[in-house]
Amino acid sequence: VLFLSNPPGITRELRRSLLDDLATMNAWKLQDSGDPEIATRISQYEMAYRMQTSVPELTDISGEPRTTFDLYGEDARTPGTFAWNCLMARRLCERGVRFVQLFHRGWDQHVLLPKNIAIQCQITDQATAALVQDLKQRGLLEDTLVVWGGEFGRTVYCQGKLTPGDYGRDHHPRCFTMWMAGAGIKAGTTLGETDDFSYNITRDAVHVHDLNATILHLLGIDHTKLTFKFQGRHYRLTDVHGEIVNRVLG
Repeated sequence: VLFLSNPPGITRELRRSLLDDLATMNAWKLQDSGDPEIATRISQYEMAYRMQTSVPELTDISGEPRTTFDLYGEDARTPGTFAWNCLMARRLCERGVRFVQLFHRGWDQHVLLPKNIAIQCQITDQATAALVQDLKQRGLLEDTLVVWGGEFGRTVYCQGKLTPGDYGRDHHPRCFTMWMAGAGIKAGTTLGETDDFSYNITRDAVHVHDLNATILHLLGIDHTKLTFKFQGRHYRLTDVHGEIVNRVLG
């Protein structure tokens, strides 16, 4: 997060006072004009201040015990690593943040898969498992939904040079796997099967609309009522097809 420090001569108390006065003037203007952009500006300024004052404590891991880094790995000490991000995700959840999203890039391995997939798994496996375990041991997993996935799968067959050390796999949107843990998910459940070549789904298919419906349900949102307006009509994230996948719910 950039620009956390106040300019020279500006204390936290002065910054708070300035924002309060600005909010008062914006509120007067909002009452006069009714412009919703002004209401948005008021809330964004307040959110920026709250981030400025809370992020330094959030990212200070000096108080984390040795067992934390045994669990997540030593990379969790280095800002920007996936392990650090997983540790930050746990600390954000502890502080009541309602939505946390982590990214890890570099999975588009059309070439050099044997080398790169090993590196990717080394980076992500321990930290991901640590996050789930840490949430569970702190009593946070029961009301936190963890979703791990990407935008599509990969082919089971290879492409590229096809040498022992250099080959890759192509994009494969027909079928792929995602996993979920935590709030409302039935642990140890596997749903769906493919053919012998992992090319088509042969049993218990879950469409992305069904996935969205299930996630929204676990978040306490009725997917049939969540709509957005586009080109003159209201759309749902789950279109008209999405169904909650009850078989994975506890």
